[in-house]
Amino acid sequence: MATVINTALCSFGMSGRVFHAPFIKADHHFCLYGAWERSKKLISKTYVGVKSFDTYEALLADTSIDLVVVNTPNYTHFDFAKKALLAGKHVIVEKPFTTTVKEGEELIALAKKQKKKISVYQNRRYDSDYKTVKKIIEEGWLGKVVEAEIHYDRFKEQLSPKIHKETPGPGTGALYDLGSHLIDQALQLFGKPEAIFADITNIRPYSLVDDYFELLLYYSDKRVRLKCSYVVRESVPGYVIHGTKGSFLKPKTDVQEIALHMGETPGGKGWGKESLAERGYVHTEKNGEIIKKKINSLRGNYGDYYSGVYNAITQNLEMPVTAEDALEVIRIIEKAKESSAEKKVVAF
Repeated sequence: MATVINTALCSFGMSGRVFHAPFIKADHHFCLYGAWERSKKLISKTYVGVKSFDTYEALLADTSIDLVVVNTPNYTHFDFAKKALLAGKHVIVEKPFTTTVKEGEELIALAKKQKKKISVYQNRRYDSDYKTVKKIIEEGWLGKVVEAEIHYDRFKEQLSPKIHKETPGPGTGALYDLGSHLIDQALQLFGKPEAIFADITNIRPYSLVDDYFELLLYYSDKRVRLKCSYVVRESVPGYVIHGTKGSFLKPKTDVQEIALHMGETPGGKGWGKESLAERGYVHTEKNGEIIKKKINSLRGNYGDYYSGVYNAITQNLEMPVTAEDALEVIRIIEKAKESSAEKKVVAF
């Protein structure tokens, strides 16, 4: 394996331009080699010397490419990832991994057969807010967690101009989109639930896809709620965690995403650092002393994901987000849809 991983994107829209290309370009272990651009030819104007491929077949036929990032509409993930694996490429798939568990299982088996790495880009594991919440829980500040609520809300009454996001079909809607992040974080923090109850619907005028959901995950010793709505103008805490010793409330923050949309280059002095106003609040007890204070947030960095990918490919290690982890997210989505449709608790 070359010391530099030649990487190609399946598109150079918002996902490629904001979430992938800047980190690939900033990491000297990677070379942003090219992108598949169906109509607009923009990548070479942004990154001089980067190739633009007219077809996916031409991209896959280029033997210089080591890694393909499948960052296209959700319903294409399975087909494009499968073709990349068959072409002998390592693969990163944007979340959600696939639209069904069956598709995910097939890709995992194919990657093993091809002896190639496959991962899913769950970048919110590298957000400042989530990393801070994880640290507070793991260090035992709250005692034994008994209840948690995680929100990912937005205020966007207008429908998306991207037709594929508003057209009913496999992989569309808030549950697959933002729900993939919430479910992944819940699984990382608390493990697999025993059962689920879900309420999934659409609340915006003219919306044909789900833009609201509430998932209640049942554990033997706790309850975890995951909530999302596209009609929330005034935000509530993104994380509310209660334990036997105390509570932690943390705003939902997207400092990296905002910086990326503004065209900032990753890795600078203040990269991924939240403002003091965004700090979480802990109310707990330690060594018999009641503590009420703000907690400084950890620094976020999506670039850590790509560092993990490099190590996994060059040293034959586990990917930073495994396909098996991502498959569990899809499994919960399928059970949530079943629960909402039948209005009942569904066991795993």
